Amino acid sequence: MAIWRRRRQKAARKYPVPLTMHQLWMVSLSAPVSRDKDASRTTLYPFTRIDDDKARQWLADQWEITSRDELVGRLDGLARSGYRARARLRLGVEPLAWDAGLYVDISRRGFASGMLSEADTWTALKNIVPAVVRSYGSWKEYGEHYLLGRMVWRDNLRTARDADLPAPQAVSDAHLKSLLDPANRSSPWIMAPWEAISHPDHAR
Repeated sequence: MAIWRRRRQKAARKYPVPLTMHQLWMVSLSAPVSRDKDASRTTLYPFTRIDDDKARQWLADQWEITSRDELVGRLDGLARSGYRARARLRLGVEPLAWDAGLYVDISRRGFASGMLSEADTWTALKNIVPAVVRSYGSWKEYGEHYLLGRMVWRDNLRTARDADLPAPQAVSDAHLKSLLDPANRSSPWIMAPWEAISHPDHAR
């Protein structure tokens, strides 16, 4: 007997109002983090289809976050110091972009899981913007520092254990190249240029 499975609702249908330019820019800070085919890069919701359980499971498995308090604590840690101190010891620079990307990614999944309201999530994203704008002058600079942070994080994992390493650095390199490609009209970094956050917000 065939089992019929209802397809999940599209995120764009549940949240039909397009993001403003500033909103898309903020969401785009997490664009390098998830390379999954079901990742949404143009909605606050992190997936192309509604899957709240997936968000909750990911937060629990990857970050040991199972409550709003744990989520808020993790976000505060990423905003204050994150992985930047380790990178400074090794590289002499603090790649804020790595921590900012994770911060926005976790915030969006917190929204999907129901731990954060939509308003709380936008507030969280706005809180990280000033530091990012002070630190970088382009998506290219942001992307380069994101890769530096990821390299240090991945190398730390390698020293801790040999199995279950994340994707090779070359995979992230290729993803960043795609995001920066002017010909890639679906890239949020092309749709929301870096300088857009410094100009008045507007509908797209």
